[in-house]
Amino acid sequence: MTPRFTKLSHLRQDLLSSFVVFLVAIPLSLGIAVASGAPIAAGLIAAVVGGIVAGSIGGSPLQVSGPAAGLTVLVAGLVDTYGWRATCTITMLAGLLQLALGASRVARTALAVSPAVVYGMLAGVGVVLMLAQVHVVLGGTPQQSALDNLRELPGQLAHPHTHPALLGGLTVLVLLIWARLPRGGWLRLVPGPLPAIALATAVAWSLGWNARRVELPDTLLSGWHAPALPDGSPHGIVGAVVSVALVAAVESLLCSVAIDRRRPAGVARADLDRDLLGQGAGNAVSGFLGGLPIAGVIVRSSANLEAGARTRVSTIMHGVWVLVLALACGPLIEQVPLSALAALLVVLGFRLIDTARIRDLRHHREATAYFTTLGGVVVLGLGEGVLLGVGIMAIMALRRLTRLSVRAEHLVPAPDDGPVPPRVHVVVAGTLTFLGVPKLTRQLQDVPPGAHVDLDLDVDFMDHAAFDAVHQWRLAHERHGGRVDIDEVHEAWYERAVTGDMSAPRKTPPPPARWWAPWANRRRRSEAELDAPEVSPAAVLLAGVQEYHGRTARLVRPIMAELAMEQKPQHLFITCVDSRIVPNIITASGPGDLFINRNVGALVPRHGSRTPDDSVAATVEYATNVLDIRTITICGHSNCGAMAALLAGGTEVEHLTGLSRWLKHGNHSLARFLAEEPPPDTDEPPLTRLCKINVMQQLDNLLTYPWLRERVESGEIELVGLYLDLQSARVEILDRSAGTFALVPDAPPRRSTRA
Repeated sequence: MTPRFTKLSHLRQDLLSSFVVFLVAIPLSLGIAVASGAPIAAGLIAAVVGGIVAGSIGGSPLQVSGPAAGLTVLVAGLVDTYGWRATCTITMLAGLLQLALGASRVARTALAVSPAVVYGMLAGVGVVLMLAQVHVVLGGTPQQSALDNLRELPGQLAHPHTHPALLGGLTVLVLLIWARLPRGGWLRLVPGPLPAIALATAVAWSLGWNARRVELPDTLLSGWHAPALPDGSPHGIVGAVVSVALVAAVESLLCSVAIDRRRPAGVARADLDRDLLGQGAGNAVSGFLGGLPIAGVIVRSSANLEAGARTRVSTIMHGVWVLVLALACGPLIEQVPLSALAALLVVLGFRLIDTARIRDLRHHREATAYFTTLGGVVVLGLGEGVLLGVGIMAIMALRRLTRLSVRAEHLVPAPDDGPVPPRVHVVVAGTLTFLGVPKLTRQLQDVPPGAHVDLDLDVDFMDHAAFDAVHQWRLAHERHGGRVDIDEVHEAWYERAVTGDMSAPRKTPPPPARWWAPWANRRRRSEAELDAPEVSPAAVLLAGVQEYHGRTARLVRPIMAELAMEQKPQHLFITCVDSRIVPNIITASGPGDLFINRNVGALVPRHGSRTPDDSVAATVEYATNVLDIRTITICGHSNCGAMAALLAGGTEVEHLTGLSRWLKHGNHSLARFLAEEPPPDTDEPPLTRLCKINVMQQLDNLLTYPWLRERVESGEIELVGLYLDLQSARVEILDRSAGTFALVPDAPPRRSTRA
């Protein structure tokens, strides 16, 4: 396909996506303007500017900017304090500050704010939004603060206005039903807010219900006045400008990073500094024209991504559609009931309280900062709540810097080992400074004289006082006949201190054991061990578990704790049961990365096969429909016993009825092998050629499942073929269009970043 046609294809996708985002943006922009206490037109102006200005300049092609729910509380407070025209000035100045920050290339420093604080801020905004807008849904008027809204809520619930409450309830009902529609259905092409608001508007208009409606000026910029200078203390005004700039910047950058992680192939990476320049320009223009502050909005950006956008044309065109609607369809917009927009914001506020985030933060022990920020935003205000959350995170960070764990385990020798000195395993983990010396020395003093001590230093820093305590104890212990083996897991703090070369570049010592090597190759056995009776396979396995507990478990425990409640693999990996294939080694992956199916020959039974077997199909269904995995890999290997059995006609395994029945699923691979002539320029043995053909055939077998083929052809799921040559330990990747395998190139050498 030529580049010209590719761009035309992208243009069609972008135009469709822009219309989808436009449908999402209209009700949200109107609702956020109402909730902020700003003129209704301010929301539409911000949506237009966010699409056209920020979309043209910004560094994230697929991010959509506009009025954001996360800024609602902050803007409402500014309107209350300074008035609307002064708030526009603050927005304009915040945009200029963002331009300066973007030009200074400091965008990534905004990401230093802990996600716990950011998510807590958004959740707090969600709570405040819900408490305020539920009054509008019930036909009342929100109060000045969240606590006042909460205090007045029982009375409002006891005496609701019937028509607004019914319209709000109808809006929420449609939104809930729409969210439960099948993902692949054509109705899901229409964003939920549009049918919800349209139905509520139609009901209110047709039945003549008494409910407050949107009020628009005659034209979008009707009654425009130049932004006015805020009337207040310089300290308060500067604080307001900085608050708008930073909150909008952090929300936009987090949105940009989230969308960048999900960007399709061929879309450029986000440039965060340029994105901050785009947000700054957008806020400066929006403030000057009388619009709300803008930020990157995850709801619109996700809709843009899922609708198939590929370039920034989609973002820009959505702003154009909003402008056209605002200029041409004002009377239609004025039919929208305010209670329906308020109900939309109640649902949006509820979604800002992301319970999945709470679970993730609890694993990292940061839920305290989340709930502190949430409570601070609700009770004290947005700025105060964020500062409170930042303070809590700072205290937690200082506490972690002084956290030290010291664990001693006295190992009991086996009865037949004879008189051997006691062994003690001491593990020191954390940050080893003078503050932890008392705890460490207490444990070391309990070590029996003459004991053989394995001291594991799993520390990220060691100061001189800690080194001196460890070193003096080691010298004293060895003078009394003991032995101390020190194993430094991360960095050689102790070793560099002993040699006196503290200025030498830090280097990570080689791993203490080649965990990936077979059991028999871990270490050379002594003569006594060679002469001893052979141990049982179960004992070898248990010895491996003991080694895992001693060396590896403590290193992977934080990762495993994070994964304990939910798995989020990125790839489905189907490979052979052959013991020589270790998927995590050849893909350099860790726990939670691969969802693995292993079977004899890495076979995938075809859809409707005469020899039914649903084991692989069940794995594929669960991986793609429940875990939402987007990549399926078939990995074959050289010298495969299953392929050798197929070449031999199954005679070698015909006495194994279950295996013979299973290998029938490989007959299509064998037939393909017999039908294809080997390339003239290859000297591959027949078994090697069959092993590679089997990978191609199993990928084709996956496409016999209609539901999977549809998702592959639409680009939702990618199929990958790999081949491992056991002798060279090299991996080849399949070029499906050419039907050939090519060696996966080595990664470029990484430059050291250590001081």
